[in-house]
Amino acid sequence: QVQLVESGGGLVQAGGSLRLTCAASGTIFRINSMAWYRQAPGKERELVARITSGGSTNYADSVKGRFTISRDGAKNTVYLQMNSLKPEDTAVYYCYAFYYADYWGQGTQVTVSS
Repeated sequence: QVQLVESGGGLVQAGGSLRLTCAASGTIFRINSMAWYRQAPGKERELVARITSGGSTNYADSVKGRFTISRDGAKNTVYLQMNSLKPEDTAVYYCYAFYYADYWGQGTQVTVSS
């Protein structure tokens, strides 16, 4: 069983920055893939960024060049540095991990004001 706890969301003005953190705990050795998803009101949940245990990353086109995903493998922690935030980035951001099954965090709200 894996528990994912997100932190770092909040309210920021357009052009600002936020850093999200997701810490995984439980009886785990090393998680393979971790990612951040987001869901805006009335929209489907979408992938924002993903990182593998080997450090390979991929990003949604809408965040390329602005967001950076990273991880601390020893701590099973993943980060999302979000710069140049836009109002359209407003959403609930969810941490995801795959460890023999899909695991999700509870979500953290990010609100970007114009």
